[in-house]
Amino acid sequence: MKIASFNINGIKARLPRLKEWLEETRPAVACLQEIKTQDEGFPAAEFEDIGYKAIWHGQKSFNGVAILADGVEPVETHRGLGIDGPKEGEGEQARYLEAEVNGVRVCNLYLPNGNPHPGPKFDYKLAWMKRLRARMAELSALEQPTVVLGDFNVIPEDKDVWSVKAMASDALMQPESRDAYARLLADGWTDAIDTLNPRGGVWTYWDYQAGAWQRDHGFRIDHLLLSPEAADRMVAAGVDKEYRGREKASDHTPVWVELK
Repeated sequence: MKIASFNINGIKARLPRLKEWLEETRPAVACLQEIKTQDEGFPAAEFEDIGYKAIWHGQKSFNGVAILADGVEPVETHRGLGIDGPKEGEGEQARYLEAEVNGVRVCNLYLPNGNPHPGPKFDYKLAWMKRLRARMAELSALEQPTVVLGDFNVIPEDKDVWSVKAMASDALMQPESRDAYARLLADGWTDAIDTLNPRGGVWTYWDYQAGAWQRDHGFRIDHLLLSPEAADRMVAAGVDKEYRGREKASDHTPVWVELK
């Protein structure tokens, strides 16, 4: 069972690339972030045409997450983490969606970026990560194969970035961000990509600016965290790097894990 994550950076703009990836790699479950559309604008029929059923949690122009399943209906189990955005009166942003697919709990997230740092957006990021940890503790208690995946907007270690110096002041690499991520792992979750690539040097994001893709100036912020029950079933995990080099690509590339 192949479970994948892809920050698509605007589902309408990337729809041809997204369908291309789905048909070429055929993950059983595909979790999307930054769909950047309201619920009524989500192109569910486009995915139905190629055999995928979907649930989604949209928001106008920003954020938004979706879960696609090949040939089966994802059964929604949770939506949102109950934490308001950094602006007063903003309400909750569309950043979290959870479903069961073929006996596996799949939790799709788009974690706040946190820039500029310091400031209210960084405070929001840390508060969101704290709430995420609480939700993951609830999931652990279920003792069910669970994958928490998506764009975490955290570079876990120095080995996960092309240049530590270039990113030193970014919210993605602050000690507080890294500590919050490390706490998730310490609670018993397995970072699939890191486990199979312990030396690092694996990127999932390359900026559109300054020739980052052409120079391979990237970093790893898209992660797949496995509960013990899922980690026991892991047979492979990887990054579909080539999709970043295609025309009108997202600035992220898909990441995936395969469970037996």
